[in-house]
Amino acid sequence: MNLHRDQGSGIRDRVGRPFVARLMRQGGRPAILAAMACVFLVAGCRQDMHNEPKMIPQRGTSFFADHRGARPQVLNTVARGQLHEDSYFYTGVVEGANGYREERDMMPFPVTMTVLERGQERFNIYCTPCHSRVGNGLGEIVDRGYKPAANLHDQVRMAQPLSHYFFVMTHGYGAMPDYSAQLTPADRWAVAAYIRALQLSQAATAADVPAGVQIRSLQSIRITRSPGRCLRPRCRRIRRWPAKELPPWRRRIRLTRPSRYLKANRPRRPPIKD
Repeated sequence: MNLHRDQGSGIRDRVGRPFVARLMRQGGRPAILAAMACVFLVAGCRQDMHNEPKMIPQRGTSFFADHRGARPQVLNTVARGQLHEDSYFYTGVVEGANGYREERDMMPFPVTMTVLERGQERFNIYCTPCHSRVGNGLGEIVDRGYKPAANLHDQVRMAQPLSHYFFVMTHGYGAMPDYSAQLTPADRWAVAAYIRALQLSQAATAADVPAGVQIRSLQSIRITRSPGRCLRPRCRRIRRWPAKELPPWRRRIRLTRPSRYLKANRPRRPPIKD
């Protein structure tokens, strides 16, 4: 093939057709495509991001002298949120004169009605299933075969200091698991304060009530259920109609479900009058 170079036209043959186009017409298209694929493949074979310098947890490394990827905490430093200056607030114990840990019957912060309401809410959520709402240890889980829970109103629990309940909620006791993940330290102290208020309420007398406050017995505030009437707000009495009074389309099958379960194309029965 006779080739010559024209000005600004690259390599061309005598006919003026580009060399690459002529080569593709002569069967060189697969070779050109393979060459282009090799060029793109070689251009993408860079390992800069694949082998970037980084620390992988629980793996060794040659960057440090001890070959450990997980670094120990720097001496004389405290991580954010882990200062814990008030050790009694976070542990519920103090160091006694003999060097042992001791529990105290005091709160690390003032107890207000807001604190008691917060403690009641957390108690009803996490403690009620085992200890019941009044703390007698007869919760719903115990009725279904779980190990009996502690009665918070017996002499042993009544004599325990406040920080004992905080310590038990933090570390667990016996069959009771710890609730440190579910309850923050402030919530644990709030529950401990509510337990003490619950103990006082169950053992209270008329002399403990402030002057001027009306005392009502449980019998006077108990909701009585009248015969034939349901106390639930959305309760609806459904009577069974005799077969003779049933509509024609319901004489074969007696349905006692509400009308919302019936098909839309069927007429509804007349309302029930009390």
